[in-house]
Amino acid sequence: MKRISTLLTLAVVILLSGRTDACTNFLIGKKASADGSAMITYAMDSYTAYGYLDFSPAADHPKGSKRAIVDGDTQKPLGEIDEVEHTYSVVGYMNEHQLAIMETTWGGREACWDTTGGIDYVSLMRIALERCRTAREAIDVMTSLVAQYGYASEGESFSIADTSEVWLMDMTGKGGKERGAVWVATRIPDDCISAHANQARTTYLPLKGSRYDKKKGYCVSKDGNVIWSKDVISFARNNGFYSGEDNAFSYAAVYNPYEFSGLYVCEARVWSFFRRFSDDMDKYFDYASGKTFLESNGQTPGEPMPLYFKPNHKVGLQELKECMRDQYEGTPLDITQGTAAGPWHSKLRYGGLTYKMDSTVYWYERPTATQQTACVLLAHIRPHKEGIMWFGVDDAATSLLVPMYCRINSIPECYRLGNGDLYTYSPTSAWWTFNIVANWVYTKYERMIVDLQKVRSIWEDKFNSQISVIDESIAGMPDAQKREFLTRYSIAQAEESTAAWKELGIYLMTKYLDGVERREENGQFLRNEWGNPESPNRLSYSKPYLQTISNEVAHE
Repeated sequence: MKRISTLLTLAVVILLSGRTDACTNFLIGKKASADGSAMITYAMDSYTAYGYLDFSPAADHPKGSKRAIVDGDTQKPLGEIDEVEHTYSVVGYMNEHQLAIMETTWGGREACWDTTGGIDYVSLMRIALERCRTAREAIDVMTSLVAQYGYASEGESFSIADTSEVWLMDMTGKGGKERGAVWVATRIPDDCISAHANQARTTYLPLKGSRYDKKKGYCVSKDGNVIWSKDVISFARNNGFYSGEDNAFSYAAVYNPYEFSGLYVCEARVWSFFRRFSDDMDKYFDYASGKTFLESNGQTPGEPMPLYFKPNHKVGLQELKECMRDQYEGTPLDITQGTAAGPWHSKLRYGGLTYKMDSTVYWYERPTATQQTACVLLAHIRPHKEGIMWFGVDDAATSLLVPMYCRINSIPECYRLGNGDLYTYSPTSAWWTFNIVANWVYTKYERMIVDLQKVRSIWEDKFNSQISVIDESIAGMPDAQKREFLTRYSIAQAEESTAAWKELGIYLMTKYLDGVERREENGQFLRNEWGNPESPNRLSYSKPYLQTISNEVAHE
């Protein structure tokens, strides 16, 4: 397969739908993982978000209490709802019962956006985590809340998982015409994997043999593994979004119509993840890259990828971490290659995802690991063991995922909300520490990323090996003592690894200062016999890049 950059010149007028800086989720069923744990991941991508670890302790609330609702993206007050008498503790997007909820935004039809809605997607996730123990309970709470108060966000895909099940739910509002949302939730089989990345993934509904559950207020498939709002098709008909037969109705095609951006920018991330675990995923490349869409002049996206499938091998924890660092390496979309990557093969691009010359719109690749990430999370949902929220800040490709146990009593200072912000530097903030290192690494990415990966491997090998040791250490402990032990451990790992990253930054600054590379041996920079620094290596551009610039350089 060839790089398809030249194909993009066919895209004369293609407008971006949804958020270009938004997120990526991977979903792993418990029987599809190497250790029997369900896992879901979250890259929270935004140029306006600050990376911190959200935390709320368990609490009891007086009868009649209210809960304020504030939009998670804009901080706009949306009103208040009735509070429940008891709420569970939540670390990141995982609660003390190992229920985890994550998301990606796909926007969809603007006519479905409800500016009068009372609950946004971030609040919806937080409320469900505070009130629910299971994924099915969370789906019931989330859908009933938007039915009562209205859904204040754009189209969204949610990953919802507990110790027994993993679900994917697509949801969009009703445009303020009426309260509620139109949604579909699908249980991912235990032995399968799934993913979503800012494009609705649910297609056809299993209508045959389905029934309407009056008590729940929604429709249920024959096997009970797919549920949907009763008006998901009729609402589309009544608003002119769809006019075909019920059995031909596709949620994604109707509520998030395929565009080039939804394929090349979004579905391509899902494709790159899927291909690691499938022997025949390359057949979907033309669909995921938008090639079929462009060649058909927007008439068809091609055959969509499956919502889920059984992987060709069990997914390991470390392997999933590496998937979160994907930059399309080894594919025709590899963003670290080509002239735009510069002489040091950086994935950093300036000016956004697109640029326009004359009448043609050009697009850069958009990988899973991206510089605008605020934080990355991996919910490690372990039946009969303590759940772990693996957490890191900034770009997954340059970050470190640190184990934060889901039942800790407090969080590290380096991850605390209020310890610095997007415009306020804090020397004790992990977000600022990791961003400074990453932005230095981008300047000579090909060279510096290797040094970073060496340090990261030491830490991740340590974390991964300590999990079983901790399991054994806390066995039989009283619950309060166990939670305190896990709290101390989690905080120590976060603070110590952040300190190590500061040292890494100083090391990289020293080694690559002024465009050279200081020579070293056995971890020490070389000095001559009198203690003076040895002459450095003068890094040269690669031959292809030298050929590119040779006509601009003086020569004999």
